[in-house]
Amino acid sequence: MPADLVIRGGSVVDGTGGPARLVDVAIAGDRIEAVGEVPETDVPELDAAGCVVAPGFINVLSHAYETLQLDPRGLSDLYQGVTTEVFGEGRSMGPVTGRMTDLVAAEPPLFGMRTSWPRLGDFFADLAAAGLGLNIASFVGAENLRMPFAGTEDRPLTTDELAAACALLDEELADGALGVGSALIYSPGSYASTEELIAYARVLARHDALYISHIRGESDRLVDSVDELIRIARESSARAEIYHLKASGKQNWPLMTTVLERVAQARAEGLGVTADIYPYDAGSTFLSAFIPPRFHEGGHAALAERIADPVTRKEIKAAILDPGQDWENLYLGSGGASGILLLGTGADHLKGHTLAEVSAHRWDSDPLDTLLDLVTAEPKLMVAEFTASETDVRRALQQPWVSVCTDSEAIAAEPPFTDTSIHPRTYGAFARVLGPWVREGVLPLEEAVRRMTSLPASNLRLPDRGVLRPGAFADVTVFDPAAVQDNATYLNPHRYADGMRHVLVNGQAALREGQPTGVLAGRALRRGR
Repeated sequence: MPADLVIRGGSVVDGTGGPARLVDVAIAGDRIEAVGEVPETDVPELDAAGCVVAPGFINVLSHAYETLQLDPRGLSDLYQGVTTEVFGEGRSMGPVTGRMTDLVAAEPPLFGMRTSWPRLGDFFADLAAAGLGLNIASFVGAENLRMPFAGTEDRPLTTDELAAACALLDEELADGALGVGSALIYSPGSYASTEELIAYARVLARHDALYISHIRGESDRLVDSVDELIRIARESSARAEIYHLKASGKQNWPLMTTVLERVAQARAEGLGVTADIYPYDAGSTFLSAFIPPRFHEGGHAALAERIADPVTRKEIKAAILDPGQDWENLYLGSGGASGILLLGTGADHLKGHTLAEVSAHRWDSDPLDTLLDLVTAEPKLMVAEFTASETDVRRALQQPWVSVCTDSEAIAAEPPFTDTSIHPRTYGAFARVLGPWVREGVLPLEEAVRRMTSLPASNLRLPDRGVLRPGAFADVTVFDPAAVQDNATYLNPHRYADGMRHVLVNGQAALREGQPTGVLAGRALRRGR
């Protein structure tokens, strides 16, 4: 097939981890036609002189399912070379059925966007019809399997309910869902037992699909939580991945060595256990996650009633300060209120301030009162919690089975997105690894590219993605390795990364000469297809 476009003069890093080669890349339609010496022709060319040519990057953990509805370009990721967004941590846009339907409808959506579809395929069809700048794919959220039956109740599923949940999962997997994504620190996902998750994973094993998890604890219970994930993989024969691997709380940083050893042992047994990271020492989540899960039963309205009751409010505060409680205590892991940075709130003057500073501004005698009042007013208030060690995150990334994610939306540095603060990983996670961390020797360039391309494509079972070879899809990044740089900070997060010259999605230029083209060539991807 004649080429439609030639990328000429670049150093090709093909995504396999092999050495760079000074060759051309010819593209015909949405596929790569040739990688090698391409004769001069009259077809259009993209200049890659002085640049690296690599596969488009795959964001293993994205929350762009709402923001792409509002702006399909996904510019914060596009400027980093990302061409595929993967959803489904804990909850997915579908399937939403049964009791879950009304519960989701009652929740305030981000930017007023739709948050549920009867099936994942309906979600894919609607976004694809509206136009996508990037490819999308999704896991089935573990909450989407239990909430149709148990709602937000803290109870095990009955035998019949679990069978129905597994049947629903089987249907979604047959339609190309990537697997199951759990988030076991958030209610109602935290109400799922290990046995419930193993039941889902056995269905996954039949489809060669992936179980991926925000594990039950990343601080004091980190090792036990990793052991739970390994047990799920072992007893089900499914592959499993740890979302955003880290050890939270300074006292727990030494546990990273044990975790890396446990995963290495599991892999030596033949278990398909992997992980992903974002390259920062702070995580980001809802402030409501700082309240123990048992107080969330019944949803936000029930939580707000408990906070308003003086007796229960006192009980909640005591539970947050009790290090012996059996839950993921982000408050203590952050070192208290001074380690919690507000990223988004309705009051502009509070953005970019720590919870301790906001508490002092309000003249509250106890920052936990500030926390509870903010959660009542804004159930989706985002914060950054400074709990991890960048040294440990770098060490985790050096493991050959660890890929990269943003764990964030994909947005433009424009209103309405700039009306709120956000974690800098939104604009900088891939650029931080590909630029400063590669230049500092954390990973060789070829290996960094592999972690962002063929490794996640293989784990997710996305064929013909993540590699530059004839016949593969033409998701391509062209970047200056000396210029790649993350620019976003916690106090000034809405800053695009530098260094990308061209980005192609399915053979069409979404970014050309460092500028977005507005072309919407993204597609909904399905496992194994």
